[in-house]
Amino acid sequence: MEEIKKILSEAKSDIEQDVGLERLIEIKNLYLSKKGKLSVLINKMRELSIEEKKSFGKELNDAKAYVESLINNKMVELEKKKLNQKLESEKIDITLPPIDSHSGVANPFYKIIDEIEDIFIGMGYKVEKGPEVDKDHYVFELLNIPKDHPARDMQDTLYIDNETLLRSHTSAVQAHVMEKAKGQPIKIICPGKTYRRDDDDMTHSHQFAQVEGLVIDKNINMGNLKATLELFAKKMFSKDSKIRFRSSYFPFTEPSVEVDVSCFSCHGKGCNICKGSGWIEILGAGMVHPNVLKMSGYDPDVYSGFAFGIGIERVAMLRYGIDDIRKFYQNDIRFIEEFNKKVED
Repeated sequence: MEEIKKILSEAKSDIEQDVGLERLIEIKNLYLSKKGKLSVLINKMRELSIEEKKSFGKELNDAKAYVESLINNKMVELEKKKLNQKLESEKIDITLPPIDSHSGVANPFYKIIDEIEDIFIGMGYKVEKGPEVDKDHYVFELLNIPKDHPARDMQDTLYIDNETLLRSHTSAVQAHVMEKAKGQPIKIICPGKTYRRDDDDMTHSHQFAQVEGLVIDKNINMGNLKATLELFAKKMFSKDSKIRFRSSYFPFTEPSVEVDVSCFSCHGKGCNICKGSGWIEILGAGMVHPNVLKMSGYDPDVYSGFAFGIGIERVAMLRYGIDDIRKFYQNDIRFIEEFNKKVED
């Protein structure tokens, strides 16, 4: 607790200094990133008793929220100052002629979504949609992530209030569907946008999209999961594609795996796309956790299931050789036209 207080004092002192936006982002990463001064304190919980963990976890979460509020307030102040300076320095010449308009063409983002949907519809899946602004109950709790669970630190979530947030994964749609299914078999995919607090760069964005898949029925096993994903890889990338599973951890699946596909460019020989390994990581998956089944009215002794999550931009970047995720969202007609010429060629 003393260490938390000491870090809070340091953070407040750093934030209150006369800093710019770049320095403020550095301060945010220093204290709130996954390896930040506050975040790493989660490792101390293993040394505590159950009662101590509860109080320590609450104090740590409160400390993060306090530092975040200080940073957000400072950010608003700096952005307002920057905007005022910009307005004072810029002038608009309203006599300039308008820019020529261009006819629109399909964005690769939507082409990939359509193609993924077609593949899974061909395998008998239904497409389900859900709210992008959702309740904590569906985004976390029904997915085996209760309040104060350390796994919540794995996702930097955008909350609107204590119970409402911008969904951080499309698994929330699965929770809605399972609740409505009332213990009946399910075979669905859930494509859609998701949101997390992240600094935008070539490979990261605060807004991105996923396609979640869910199958629940009797006698579902890892063999069914592997066969499904292998067929997807062959249809999406190459008929020679292979996949491999690597052990991982997700709160809502057990066992959990990271899934790699054999490089469709070098066919496993090693190249710059696969960084010489012959494999490319494309998604996460696993068997639905028994707790998730129970909370949605399924008997885990009778029913089992698998789930998987595919990053749409990740697949599009690999499929079409796109090097910057921001290009999907910048509405630059030059990029869209260049992409469509490549596809036509």
